[in-house]
Order: sequence, then structure tokens, then C-alpha cells
Amino acid sequence: MFQNSSSFIELNRSALASNIRFIQQLVGANVTISSVLKGNAYGHGIKQMVPELERLGIRHFSVFGSFEAMDVASHSTEGSTILVMGDIHDDHLPWIIEKDVECFVFNSIRLSALCRQARKLKKKARVHLELETGMNRTGINREEWDEMATLLDNYGDCIDLVGMCTHFAGAESVTNYKRILKQKEVFDEGVTFFKSRGLKPAILHTSCSAGVIMYPENNLDMVRVGILQYGLWPSLETQVSHMREHKLTEDPLRRVVSWKSHVMDIKTVKMGEFVGYGTSFLPEYDMKVASVPVGYSYGFSRGLSNQGRVLINGHRLSVVGVVNMNMFLVEITHAADVKVGDKVTLIGSDGDLSITVSYFGNLSDQLNYELLTRLDKDIPRGVVE
Repeated sequence: MFQNSSSFIELNRSALASNIRFIQQLVGANVTISSVLKGNAYGHGIKQMVPELERLGIRHFSVFGSFEAMDVASHSTEGSTILVMGDIHDDHLPWIIEKDVECFVFNSIRLSALCRQARKLKKKARVHLELETGMNRTGINREEWDEMATLLDNYGDCIDLVGMCTHFAGAESVTNYKRILKQKEVFDEGVTFFKSRGLKPAILHTSCSAGVIMYPENNLDMVRVGILQYGLWPSLETQVSHMREHKLTEDPLRRVVSWKSHVMDIKTVKMGEFVGYGTSFLPEYDMKVASVPVGYSYGFSRGLSNQGRVLINGHRLSVVGVVNMNMFLVEITHAADVKVGDKVTLIGSDGDLSITVSYFGNLSDQLNYELLTRLDKDIPRGVVE
């Protein structure tokens, strides 16, 4: 499929559709799904994911920064809404307002900057007020509510308060149960306070993927779903909790991403000779190794040295030696049918065998989120049925 790269990523269209149906069934028809596309759509590729998600009826996209918002806008239709949850470059403020891109407001500095620009353009900025409820990251603190309410009232000519939101701190783990309940309590107090000041946003939202699974009562008007749509769970705990509650024996999610490369070369290493850099691997017998043109610069972690696994021709094979910047080695001594040019599966399935994102991540001591977002943006990505 991709002749000008040493590896390629496939995105499974039917898997994505299945995951979106699963999420829609969880939240119901009256809750808007905002597809979270930060981190290059969790490594899947904004360019590829936006059209596919729109095909499935998703019309709301959340990103971290204004650079990502511009990327999403270049691949989306005019009927879709984009929400910036984090950083906005000052130079992008005019574009944000002109294109009706929505954004989180978590301090008076941003609110004032948006208002000044909106007055210049004679068009209202569309904002979501983020309340600090216990995450202690970004958000309006309780002692700032009165000041913010006054500002919003004074800025009525240039600010449209579309939504009010917060972010749960660790909804993927039951250890945070009391903390999440406290956060929801503070959020409800905040909503009541601002409504008492005549500020009534149309959209209330608190839940990410983990919140959707663990605290469905907090889905409210919209949910910001990231990892679930890509066919992965926020944590093993959320998966077990959901499958146990619904008496499921099979995972309802389907992995969207597969990552593949090829065998670049094959050689024999004699017993007692070290393999690759340093002295981390010493064969105890004559060994055949295959080189694969992928390394840590592409997202194949150096932590997979001497413990990673790949699939070739239906064989599960071990990484030997240190993973290099652009290459790693695999032992193929007992896989006699492997030859130069054969497909190598780094993440995905080969016959009855599979390497999941979670398995890959566990071997390299990475979270699903971390592993996916480290996949090099220059690796070609394509959609398959």
C-alpha cells in the first residue's frame, strides 16, 4: 500500500464504526459525542480520522490546541463544530472567532483577549467555561466565580457562553471514587451559581471515556470521548467493570489501528557473538536474525530491546539486542519460511495471532495513550475496510 516508507499504519473502518455504535448505545441519542482528536487523533491521524468520523455522523470534535483545530478544520465539513480545550496561539484568535471555533475559558486573561478580538471583528466568541473542581490543572477556582460572572455579564456583546464543563481526575480508577463525587458536587454548585447570575449555557459536560463507563449518570449534554472510539479501554479496570456489569464474555471494542513493516535483511550470527549495539544479547547457539527498518524514532520504544515481540508469517518472534533509532532485530532461527520482504506486524493480527496495543504497551512500560501518540506522524496512514 505504501511504497515510500519503512512502515505503515492501517485504520480499520468497520472497527471504528463498531466502536462508535457502542459509544452511542452507552450514552443514548440525546447526548452529543465530541470526538477527541488531540495528539494527532491519538496517533491515528487527524487527516484520516475526521472524514471517517463524519461519515459515521460525528459532528463535534475536541482538540487540545489551536494548531490542531486548524488541522481538523482543513479536513472537516462546514457542518462540524470544533472545540479547543487547551492552548490557543495569540495569532490564531481572529481565526478562532471568524470560524466559530469554540474554546475553553479557564482564566480572565483568555476571556478578555477573546472579547477584544471579537469586538474588532464584530462577532461573538463562542466559549465553554471550565470550572476547577478538584483536578487542579486548569479551570476557574471557586473564589473566582463571582469575578468571572461579572466579566461574562459585562462581555455580553462579545462572548457567547455555549457550555460549562470540568474534567474528572482519574475516573478510570475506583481509587478516585470519592474525589470524582466531590468534583461533581462542586461542578453542580458552580452551575447553580452561574445560573443564579443569569448565565445559562446550553451544554454541560464533564465526562471523558472513563467517565462514560464508570459514571454514566454524569454524561449530561455532551461527552468528550477519546480512547474508546479507537477501540481501547481507559484502563483494565474500566473494561472489567463494564464487562462484568453487562455480563459480557467478549470485548465489545475493536482495535482500529494496525502497524506493519517488512523484513529488510536476514543474517546468521554465530554462537558467542554479541547481537547489535553493546553486549545486552549473547546467542547460546548459531542464530538467524532478521532486521526490521523501524526503531525508536518511529515510536518503537527502546524499552522493547530484548523483550519485544512481532508477528511474521504466523510466527510470534522475539526482538533481540538493543532497539536502534531506525532498526531492530528479530530472531527467526525457528521460523525457516521467513524471507526478505515478508510483512512484519508490530501491532495487529497475523493469522490466529495478535499483538494488541495493551500488550505492546505493557512490554515497553507505556500507557495506551502514550504509545499511540508517539507513533511518528510521518508514518503513512490509510483506511482499510
